[in-house]
Amino acid sequence: MNGILIYTEEEARRNAFAVEKITGLLEIPLVISGKDEIPDKIDFAVNRTDNAEIAEALEVRGVRVFNPYSLSLLANDKRKCYEFMQKNGIEIMPINQATAPVVEKPIDGKGGKNVSLITENGFEIKEGYVYQKPASDMGKDLRVWLIGGEIIASILRVNNNDFRSNFCLGGEAHIYNMSKDEQRLVQKIASLLEYDYIGMDFVFDNGRAVFNEIEDAVGARMVYEKTDIDILKLYCDYIKSEMGK
Repeated sequence: MNGILIYTEEEARRNAFAVEKITGLLEIPLVISGKDEIPDKIDFAVNRTDNAEIAEALEVRGVRVFNPYSLSLLANDKRKCYEFMQKNGIEIMPINQATAPVVEKPIDGKGGKNVSLITENGFEIKEGYVYQKPASDMGKDLRVWLIGGEIIASILRVNNNDFRSNFCLGGEAHIYNMSKDEQRLVQKIASLLEYDYIGMDFVFDNGRAVFNEIEDAVGARMVYEKTDIDILKLYCDYIKSEMGK
């Protein structure tokens, strides 16, 4: 079975460890999105670009894409994702807020980039952003990694100096043992999705985990730093199983 790993040029540089790991374990080449030609005859593609259009174009050709187009489309548009979760009975922090305090998020943002906490009214509602009520327990969230329906790891991120808890922004990370209710919530959300390897993020409101977002091309740095789980090997083993290898 012939496959490829797809990254943007910038993300391939930032994730050199993952590139080496995935290409080595699956014995597939790296393709740089927007720069390299995608081969005509491939059976599968590991899409690490957050670009749903790439997944859609490949699926039209009959290529098995990890993660599928439907997941990439949902995960990389926060408004669509929040509306989907609300429609399916999953609690979120309220969106479309017009009064402060409010968290302003770009609908296609990741890693806390361009996310702002607005504390005064009279703010401008910008196109391409969602405006969400902040959770009460700010600077704290939970990242859960899943592969093919199985919870692999869960890590709590805490930042005492920023309302954003992202590890890349200086937050601390700790292994987190989810409660039975939290595990049931994760599995309920997972049952609504078609996915292969994702991160699922939760904020805490009055101590209760509330869905925040899905990470499509989820990073693994925290898993390798805080656990002994070789999550990228698990992902590659899963891909091989899916492709009958």
